[in-house]
Amino acid sequence: MPGLDAPLVLPSGQTLPNRIAKAATEEFLAVEGQLPGAELVELYRRWAAGGAGLLITGHVMVDGRALANPADVVLQQGTALAPFRRWAQAARSGGGRAWLQINHPGRVVGADMRGLAWSASDVRVEIGRYSRLYPRPTPMTPAQIEEVVDRFATTARLAEQAGFDGVQVHAAHGYLLAQFLSPLTNRRADAWGGELAHRAKLLLDVVAAVRGRVGSGFAVGVKLNTADFQRGGFDEGDAARVVDLLAESGVDLVELSGGSVESLATHGHTADGRTLAREAYFLDLAARIAPGAPVPIMLTGGVRRRPVAEDVLAGGVSVVGMATALALRPDLPGRWLRGERAEAPAPRVRWRHKVLASAATQAEVRRRLARLGRGAEPGDRFRFRTSLVRELLDRRTALRRYHRWLDTAHTTSPAHTSS
Repeated sequence: MPGLDAPLVLPSGQTLPNRIAKAATEEFLAVEGQLPGAELVELYRRWAAGGAGLLITGHVMVDGRALANPADVVLQQGTALAPFRRWAQAARSGGGRAWLQINHPGRVVGADMRGLAWSASDVRVEIGRYSRLYPRPTPMTPAQIEEVVDRFATTARLAEQAGFDGVQVHAAHGYLLAQFLSPLTNRRADAWGGELAHRAKLLLDVVAAVRGRVGSGFAVGVKLNTADFQRGGFDEGDAARVVDLLAESGVDLVELSGGSVESLATHGHTADGRTLAREAYFLDLAARIAPGAPVPIMLTGGVRRRPVAEDVLAGGVSVVGMATALALRPDLPGRWLRGERAEAPAPRVRWRHKVLASAATQAEVRRRLARLGRGAEPGDRFRFRTSLVRELLDRRTALRRYHRWLDTAHTTSPAHTSS
C-alpha cells in the first residue's frame, strides 16, 4: 500500500507529489465580471502552502447564462485570463498540481437568476417546499448538447492557457452531466437516453472534446457519483461501468463522491434510507470499484483524520480528497505528511430539517473560506445560524451584480465567437 507521501504518476504522465488532494469546494467568491479575485488567490495560496499534492478548484461555470449560484466564477470564450493566471500561480506555489473544476449546473439554477435551466428532461428538483427555488428545466436539443460539449472544451483550453495543470469535469452532485447519467432525471428516448451507454454519451463526448483541445501532458479528471442515493437512481454498478468507459477515453483520475441537492450524501444524509459512515462516507461503495479500476481513483467525503485517510488508500484508492476539513485546517496535509496525528473538527448542525442543516453547514464552511481568503485564521467557533443568514444576504448582492453582468456580457456559443 502506498503511503500518503508517495508520488502518483497519472496516465498523461503528470505526477502528483503525494496522495492528498484538496477536493473542490463551493467558495462563492467571484468578484465583478464573475472572475476570481484577490480572496480566491489568497485562499489557494494558503492551501498550496498546506502541502496537498493536488488542488482542485471550486466549480467554474462553462456558460455565463447558467450558474448554480450568482457568486460562481465563469470561464468562457472572451473571459479575461489574467485573473485566472494569478489564481493558477497561487494554487501551484506550494509545488503541487492545480486543476480547474469545470461545470454546467443544468437544472440546478435558482429560479431568481434569469439564466438558462437546461437538463436531459423536464424533471424538476424535488426538495419539498423548497422545490420552488428551482425552475422546471427545458429538455436540451441536440444542438444545445453540442454547444455544451464545445463549451466544456473551450473552458479547458482556456484553463491550460491560464497555467492550470489540468481540469476536472464535474459529473456528480446532480449537475448537468449527472442529470444525463441518472435514470431519474434522464427520460430521453434518443441517442442520449435509455441504457447507461447512451446516458453516458454526453460525459464521454465532453471528455473526448476536452482531451482533443488540450496538450497531451494536461491532466483531465472526472468527478463522478458512486450513487445518487435515491431509489431507482444512478448506483455503484453504474459508476463502475462508467469508470471503465472513462478509462478508455484517456481520463487521468476519477474522483468518487455522491449525492445531489435532493439527497445530501455529502453531509451524511441520503434519500434512499441508506446509512453512511460518519467518516469517509463513500468508502464502502468505492471499495467495490477502486481495486479493479483501470484508472486511478480519488475518494472524497468526510475524511478528517490521518488513520481514516490511510484506510482509504488501503482500500485500493489512489488519492484521498478533502474539502470541509481543509476549510477548517488548511495545513492538515503537511502535518500528516510530517507524521502528525492532527485532525479537523466535524461541523455538525443538530437541526431536524436536513435541507436547512445542510445549507447552514455549507454557509459556515464558506465563512471560513472567506476568512482564509482575507488572510485571517478560519477560527474555532461554529456560527451556523449567523453564517446562513449572512450568506442569504450576500446572495442578494451577488445576484444584482450577476444580473448587471449578464445584461452586458458576451455569452453566445463559443462556436460563434472569435478566439
